[in-house]
Amino acid sequence: MACVRVLVALANGKKRKAFVFIAEGRGGEACVVEMESKEEAEWKLVAQMRSVVEAKDPAAKEVDDFMIRRFLRSRDSNLEKASDMFLKFLKWRTTVHNGFISEAQIQNELSQNKLFIQGFSKKGSPILIAFPSKHYPSKRDMNEFKNLVVYYLDKICDMMTRNQEKLVSIVDFQGWGYSNCDIRGYLAALDILQNYYPERLGKVFLIHVPSLFMRAWKIVYPYIDKNTRNKFIFVEDKNLRASLLEDIDEDQLLEIYGGKLKMMPH
Repeated sequence: MACVRVLVALANGKKRKAFVFIAEGRGGEACVVEMESKEEAEWKLVAQMRSVVEAKDPAAKEVDDFMIRRFLRSRDSNLEKASDMFLKFLKWRTTVHNGFISEAQIQNELSQNKLFIQGFSKKGSPILIAFPSKHYPSKRDMNEFKNLVVYYLDKICDMMTRNQEKLVSIVDFQGWGYSNCDIRGYLAALDILQNYYPERLGKVFLIHVPSLFMRAWKIVYPYIDKNTRNKFIFVEDKNLRASLLEDIDEDQLLEIYGGKLKMMPH
């Protein structure tokens, strides 16, 4: 029996590559048996997971297959773990002001102008810009801060397409000091991102990072999912513009980073 990779014509006129077995039939004729592609296997698993979660929570019927697939991927296609994670997400979502955060609920956080969504990466990912030096834990309310994180994640996810499900973030630590350090806040934001918005993070560029921040980083790092850690990229000041331009076109990069895009107010 031989195994070869061929182009297979689909019913919709498209073609895809697949592995097939070529074996000898009873009468000596060639017999071709197609193997399931990785993508087909994944969508079958999505269907299985949908059956599981819909049986336990009818609210699961309201989400699309792409969301279910993201939860599966975040748990390395482990159906049991992904289903458990997804059901916890559905329950959590009902506690977030009926699933919607209004600007009126986060006025204090918004007024600090520490988060912006501007531009797109070369792959079409919307870009979230963060300025941690404008964040003061002594003045923040944790619930409002969490709502701010949810508000922006919802907003940026609404800008994505099915062909591009991830965001890119630039975290600018210019001017960051001890008064801005908020370990509890960082862990809260990380918890929301990893547990309720899985597979949404593409890359995070950490720029203008002061040496004292590394103490906070050592505390936060162990809480970052192993599959997510390599998405955090520390960029040296001397390589800032060049590094960002590898992923972001000049007309989509803010002027303060050497691009041509003007920063727009919230």
